[in-house]
Amino acid sequence: MADPKSHYSMAIQPQQPPSSVTGKHRILMTAPNFLRLLSILFSAASIAVMVTSNQTVSLFSLSLEAHFYYSSAFKYFFFIPTFLIWYQVVTVLLMSGCAAATAVGYVGQYGQDHMGWQPLCDHVAKFCRSTLVSILLSYFSFFSYFGLSLLEAYSSISSPFPSPH
Repeated sequence: MADPKSHYSMAIQPQQPPSSVTGKHRILMTAPNFLRLLSILFSAASIAVMVTSNQTVSLFSLSLEAHFYYSSAFKYFFFIPTFLIWYQVVTVLLMSGCAAATAVGYVGQYGQDHMGWQPLCDHVAKFCRSTLVSILLSYFSFFSYFGLSLLEAYSSISSPFPSPH
């Protein structure tokens, strides 16, 4: 004979949704957390590399020091990921910071003949390599925030309620 308690417990158990729905739901719940973690890691790594990138060289009898806080674009690039909350705002500001840092890095690497700016990376190669790594890490952070923005937009337009069919 069947135990009446086991029959009762089977009757009140909720129905489980199909596995494809739970898998999709699990991905939608896990992906933003993973991208948040990536964004934090890439931003922290970028900040660490940028802050520690400095180099002093002697050219003839002149001492030249390269450090991120000598450039307003690098200062802007450094402070962007640390204090803003909204994904879209952070994404746009990261993109602009990355673009500003890339432009300054390009001029440092190749110079600008029309303006009379000579390339500096021949003289401060270690600093330029560190700066390049920092900028690349920030681009990874930008793409992570961009992914978060897309996921947030998708989740805000998708209906939280099941269809009535």
